[in-house]
Amino acid sequence: MVKKRILVLSVDRDNDLFAKAKIAGPVIGREANVAAAAKLALADPEETDANTMFEAVKIGDELSKDNVVEIATLTGSEKLGYSADREILKQLERVLAQFKCDSCIFVSDGASDEQVIPIIQSRVKIDSIRVVVMKQAKELEKTYFVLLEKLKEPHYARLVFGIPAILLILLAVGDYMGFGWRLVAIVLGAYLIAKGFGVEEYVLSHLANFRISVEKLGFVFYLLALLLVLIALAQAYEAYLLKAVETTDALKLTAYAVSRLMVLFPWAALIALLGKTLDLLTEKRKYEVVKFGLYGIFVMILWLILSVASMWILADAYFSDFVIVALLSVVFTILAVRIMDWLRMRVALGMKLENKEVLTELGAYIGKTIGVDRKRGVLIVQTAFGQKLDLAFERITGIGDKVVVKY
Repeated sequence: MVKKRILVLSVDRDNDLFAKAKIAGPVIGREANVAAAAKLALADPEETDANTMFEAVKIGDELSKDNVVEIATLTGSEKLGYSADREILKQLERVLAQFKCDSCIFVSDGASDEQVIPIIQSRVKIDSIRVVVMKQAKELEKTYFVLLEKLKEPHYARLVFGIPAILLILLAVGDYMGFGWRLVAIVLGAYLIAKGFGVEEYVLSHLANFRISVEKLGFVFYLLALLLVLIALAQAYEAYLLKAVETTDALKLTAYAVSRLMVLFPWAALIALLGKTLDLLTEKRKYEVVKFGLYGIFVMILWLILSVASMWILADAYFSDFVIVALLSVVFTILAVRIMDWLRMRVALGMKLENKEVLTELGAYIGKTIGVDRKRGVLIVQTAFGQKLDLAFERITGIGDKVVVKY
């Protein structure tokens, strides 16, 4: 009879194991887990993660009579959220590469660790979930940890702390400028629209690409772009004050301020994109240069639309001019996307892709490229388990020492 290979898995999502016992994950093997749990319990006797690890060892001992069992503990990050999940996924890939299992048993303390279950299920089948309950109110403890963890995640922190802070600032600025609650309503309304249509996450995810470092050439360009943004905002505010003397029409005042803002603001965006492009070329990441070229085209199109819209509101252009510009912008956007996709494909085809590690955007290891089918436009990837995958070039988001794909 063939014995089943089972992985008994516990997770320390906030990485107390390293913070309190200076033990880095993953912890693999019965002896290693017993030693790590004992050290953690000595460092903090109230730490529930130690009890979870001991429970994993106990379950492993019970199952080892009829199965091939391995015990492992994964650690995340004290920052929780995305950082913790990404680290757990990386460690899980390492464990699965060493121990090829049929399924796993997940052991949790019932606080925040259960949130990683979907991540684990994406890589291995979970046969059972064992929750270690201490002598305390389970649901209350669970609710407390979930709330505490959510407040540490940037997404929820922006909602709970960020929005009230912005509202207080806007109230102060609005009273000073004579707007009062109107400024608060405008900004809050714009934010809710952006959030409702997913614009907020899209913008934040792309702004994350601009990692500023004084050691990079782009740093000078970013500083110049920031200076131009500040000057553009100052000019828009000055234009608003000057026009406010002549009219009280809020739409015309906004259009006049936007028209002055568009004089320098787009140049700031283009200079920042130029700095990022130079950084990418220096780092030999030619594939991503095409993407930022597309962003530059979007900036120019947005510049044109807002400028003509402002002119129309101020009676300096006809409505037909605005309609023509809007229609042409749609056509140019479609053409730009098609051309940039073609260029990106050509760049990828011209690069050496064989024998490169392939990772997801979360940093999880998928496998290594063993070939490229240039006719079909796909990468042939072999996983750690020997399985072959065909990944279309459209999934590639970055090419450097490693290939990053949407997966």
